[in-house]
Order: sequence, then structure tokens, then C-alpha cells
Amino acid sequence: MTTKELLYVEDALGHEKYFQTKCNDTINQIQDAELKTCVQQMAQKHQQIFQSFYGLL
Repeated sequence: MTTKELLYVEDALGHEKYFQTKCNDTINQIQDAELKTCVQQMAQKHQQIFQSFYGLL
């Protein structure tokens, strides 16, 4: 893996962690159960994407 590719993967990992954090922060503030479930699913998807990128390393 080239240095540039590694930097791309590191950036992608950081973005996915950020999205997970924001989703989890939002989940704690949502009252509507249906919306909360939707955001929980988004957080799980970002976790899966993070694991995929991490697997490239």
C-alpha cells in the first residue's frame, strides 16, 4: 500500500469514527423511538464501514 493510499484509509477511518460518535450523541437526545432506531442503524452501518476500512490495514 502506498503512502497516499494509507493516508486515504486513515482519513476514512477518522471520518467513520466521527460519524459513529455523532450518531451516538444524537441517539441520546432523540425521543421518537422510530427515529432513534433509524439513527442506531446508521451508527451500526458506520461501524461496519469502519471495520471494512480497518481490515484493509
